[in-house]
Amino acid sequence: MRGAYGGRGSGKTRSFALMSAIRAYQWAGNGAQGIILCGRQFMNSLADSSMEEIRAAIATQPWLAPFFDIGETYIRTSAALPGRIDYSFNGLDRNIDSIKSKARLKLAWIDEAEPVSEAAWVRLIPTLREADSELWVTWNPEREDSATHRRFRETKDPRSRITALNWQDNPWFPEILDRQRRRDAEQRPETYHHVWEGGFLRQTEAQVLKGRALQADFTPLPDWHGPYFGADWGFSVDPTVLIKCWVDGRRLYIEDEAYGYEVAIDDTPALFARIAGASDHVIRADNSRPETINFIARHGFPRCVAADKWPGSVEDGVEHLRSYERIVIHPRCIHAFREARGWSYQTDRLTGDVLPLLRPGDDHVWDAVRYALAPLIRRREPAAIRKLMV
Repeated sequence: MRGAYGGRGSGKTRSFALMSAIRAYQWAGNGAQGIILCGRQFMNSLADSSMEEIRAAIATQPWLAPFFDIGETYIRTSAALPGRIDYSFNGLDRNIDSIKSKARLKLAWIDEAEPVSEAAWVRLIPTLREADSELWVTWNPEREDSATHRRFRETKDPRSRITALNWQDNPWFPEILDRQRRRDAEQRPETYHHVWEGGFLRQTEAQVLKGRALQADFTPLPDWHGPYFGADWGFSVDPTVLIKCWVDGRRLYIEDEAYGYEVAIDDTPALFARIAGASDHVIRADNSRPETINFIARHGFPRCVAADKWPGSVEDGVEHLRSYERIVIHPRCIHAFREARGWSYQTDRLTGDVLPLLRPGDDHVWDAVRYALAPLIRRREPAAIRKLMV
């Protein structure tokens, strides 16, 4: 078993993608037949899989590319080799039984493995029955009580090779990420260690949603209000986000997310199409990009509109989110849960006191949620008007 854990910018996924392709080349070169499973806990489509990382990794190696046949929905070794290895891309939450039935499973690589449950590990690992089969695991740690942490870091198995990989270990760490890393170290010290150094997320008094957000599987009920959709725009440093959520009394449910960096405007409709129902419902989006809203509305999402903003709308939206007794986040929404734990108020550098000022970062999902819920948010009167009413 091989595994790597750590923070952002480490190159874990790209490294393991290339390693898997080299393994496929070696096995097929020796005449072997088999399957490499690339799994994640939650995968709604190939766009959510490791497929693009594997394609990109193969493309960087001119000597390797001729030995692969790569199509729109498949990757396999080519006829240039005597054997054949096929890639299979699966989500563990919905396809674990079909995975169990796969024959000649040579390698299972589970990426973004932090949310994988103990039940899933128990069912997956015995499927590796070939004499030379392997299990690979890559993840960004969040909780010390996660099944992945307990199984692969706390349990010492002499047959396992587990290592920490962080930005310092990536010789191709890009300057744009290093600028963001340094900014986070200065402006967001309470989450820096988790985001960049592979540490666990800790609860602090500065967290905006402290004590409210939790992960749990759920199915929306007929009497819930919604679904509500909200979008926040980004590109390089900030992501583009679409969120689907529901309201039931004093509980807010985050059911699904589409989240991507460097998503060109032409590719944004495909990103949004990952969420069921998005094309049929109103999407309230950040009104700072009217040209993007117009493009999305003309390309499959005709009910995409600008969200209302008003003086104090951010503060009112935050108070609305904090008014819920629970914010339940479906486990597939890994970015929503990460941001829920990282979204924080600023703190005084000398005293450590929590200040009534939001710290930038870890707020992209929650900006989208605020836009989705804009009609439900109570607008407070401006301070000048309140003074006149006293």
